[in-house]
Amino acid sequence: MGSVEAKKPHAVCLPFPAQGHVTPMMRLAKLLHTRGFYITFVNTEFNHMRLIRSKGPDYIKGLPNFRFETIPDRLPPSDRDATQDVPALCDSTRKNCLAPFKELVLKLNSLSNQVPPVTCIVSDGIMGCGREAGKELGIPEVQLWTSSACSFMGCLSFDELIKRGTIPFKDESFKDDGTLDTPIDWIPGMKNMRLKDLPTFIRITDINEIMFNFVRSETQNCLNSSAIIFNTFDEFEYEVLEALSAICPRIYIIGPLPLLGRHVPDSQLKSLSSSLWKEDSKCLQWLDKREPKSVVYVNYGSITVMTEQHLKEFAWGLANCKHPFLWIIRPDVVLGDSANLPEDFLEETKDRGLLVSWCPQEQVLAHPSIGVFITHCGWNSTLESICFGVPVICWPFFAEQQMNCQYACTTWGIGMEVNHNVKRDEIEALVKEVMEGDKGKAIKQKALEWKKKAVETTDIGGSSYKSFEMLIKEALCGAYGN
Repeated sequence: MGSVEAKKPHAVCLPFPAQGHVTPMMRLAKLLHTRGFYITFVNTEFNHMRLIRSKGPDYIKGLPNFRFETIPDRLPPSDRDATQDVPALCDSTRKNCLAPFKELVLKLNSLSNQVPPVTCIVSDGIMGCGREAGKELGIPEVQLWTSSACSFMGCLSFDELIKRGTIPFKDESFKDDGTLDTPIDWIPGMKNMRLKDLPTFIRITDINEIMFNFVRSETQNCLNSSAIIFNTFDEFEYEVLEALSAICPRIYIIGPLPLLGRHVPDSQLKSLSSSLWKEDSKCLQWLDKREPKSVVYVNYGSITVMTEQHLKEFAWGLANCKHPFLWIIRPDVVLGDSANLPEDFLEETKDRGLLVSWCPQEQVLAHPSIGVFITHCGWNSTLESICFGVPVICWPFFAEQQMNCQYACTTWGIGMEVNHNVKRDEIEALVKEVMEGDKGKAIKQKALEWKKKAVETTDIGGSSYKSFEMLIKEALCGAYGN
């Protein structure tokens, strides 16, 4: 290896092994690579095999100074093209990933004639093994929190909820008796919150529930990291970011990553995507034939599942609104079953609807024919809708999606919410309101205003751009300028 390459800073990037976490980590890895970093991107063996099936074996050979490595997740085999059971995955990464990850970092450091020594570890905020390995090996580490800053603050409030006797709930009646409507007014930097807006992990009757404990401890442990990176921007979550900066060690606010990513030059690297599903790009040609702002785009992300009854109600709501629609419908979107839509629905919508199993979402949202995005309100989807100025209809399911939905519909003013027990008439009315009504006009205007701010903050000299520069200079091994 030449002496120039030996001097390269080397970042090992460790995402949590689910699509919504791999995507922002890949975006950050590409940005670091353009700044002269050698990158090792670490997937679990299971997701590595999914990438090969999705992208082909050449993909995982990487590019110059960008390599892929794997660690085991120690889970039993599962459906090869669906996200693994999330609680089992969380439990296993926490218990089983530290040793193989440390071993991998030591192996990389022993390859001194092929790769530069590891100078920093960038790990997912819920992959504490990355932080632990960094501390044990004396390598600088930072955490990338892949969700909203408000969700981080929400998760930090779990201990206080226990102290106040709010959780665990005594029995299951809390779900329907109005308890979840209780206002919460004591979380720093957060207004208009109710129990039902907090991450759904608090909806427990047993304090030892796996997901509650996992999220509670991983979030708290982030505070022991040398720095936390947030994929958001100052104006978007101003109050909560201000409150967080008082309790977090060092925070770097570098979002939205999709827009910061426009500083990655056109190259093979730019096209390096991290989709674990095979993307169907024929939908882009279909969109080309539609009128501007006429199409309803529907995507519930990579994990969300629903009942067959909800799926049918939703489908007929879409059919009855009479607008063209592009619906991303994963094979595993229905609980314990395959997603079978009624024949008469397919017949009625064949000329104006397109169903595909996965798509290049950024390109779809950037397409001029998209008028509204019906989303589960995962953070990547929420930010991408902002990046492209698309209003949202929110149907949140779990984790921090309810919180993102509450912000989208109130603080940011970019969306409207679907009742969780979805009915076709409601879907039809919401789509018509956003596409044709006065409230829809105001929401569209807000979405465009936020897009303008998101573009400005990621421009050269914008606050997120400057924060990214500082992250490299201060936290990632002082390697700026290589």
